[in-house]
Amino acid sequence: MRVLVTGVKGQLGYDVVNELNQRSHEAIGVDIDEMDITDEGQVKKVLQELKPDAVIHCAAWTAVDAAEDESNRDKVYKINVNGTKYIAQQCERLGCKMMYISTDYVFDGNGTAPWQPDCKDFNPLNYYGQTKLEGEFAVSNLLEKFFIVRIAWVFGKNGANFIKTMLNIGKTHQELRVVNDQIGTPTYTLDLARLLVDIIETDQYGYYHATNEGGYISWADFAKEIFRQAGYPTKVVPVSTEEYGLSKARRPYNSRLDKSKLTKNGFALLPAWQDALMRYLKEIDY
Repeated sequence: MRVLVTGVKGQLGYDVVNELNQRSHEAIGVDIDEMDITDEGQVKKVLQELKPDAVIHCAAWTAVDAAEDESNRDKVYKINVNGTKYIAQQCERLGCKMMYISTDYVFDGNGTAPWQPDCKDFNPLNYYGQTKLEGEFAVSNLLEKFFIVRIAWVFGKNGANFIKTMLNIGKTHQELRVVNDQIGTPTYTLDLARLLVDIIETDQYGYYHATNEGGYISWADFAKEIFRQAGYPTKVVPVSTEEYGLSKARRPYNSRLDKSKLTKNGFALLPAWQDALMRYLKEIDY
């Protein structure tokens, strides 16, 4: 299968291309230099020339706080909404599968019940979430052969993430304030990439949620386990989102995602996040 992967320089796109290659698929990874997704003509040219069997669309604007700045909003929209629509249009013309990577941020995070993948009670709290939701609509309105996979709390080898931030700060701080009222589960891109390729190899179209297993936790819980496994003596002081302050974008309190649809459709769940963290720490130089 010939698969085009956008955002190959990012955390997830990098691992997806590697996973596809390991399974002897023809993986073609592109980033802004090879295909600027905000340029409709360029997207059309690349896809019409490559004629992929499937597209895994990992490229996105993901800087959540920066997306709130008025000066960035036009760019965020062009990347997350227009770029996604241009890719979906070409997939529709070519009759190829499309997988769109979305986020728990399409929901408002109210309550404590895990969000179901087919839930339509969308109510994004921030501009990033709004644009990712509009990207979902572009895909679902244009295509029948689509997968929309929502993920949360992502970490991988490429780029910045919560674990790297905690390790860097932990080197110089004896104590650290971390929020304890936002609840979810981390997602290791290496594990996620395997699942995404499992899914794209099938025709089990629709909406999915994917994070590592291991239970729902707060960011403070996550930070404690990072320091414990890394052998740092840094103390974590749990605080509320309100006490912590600072963020420009509102975050959902409830990022619990229900993943039972994966099992129902025959896909293997991801390993526990504690195990994923252990493997990740061995992978990176800290």
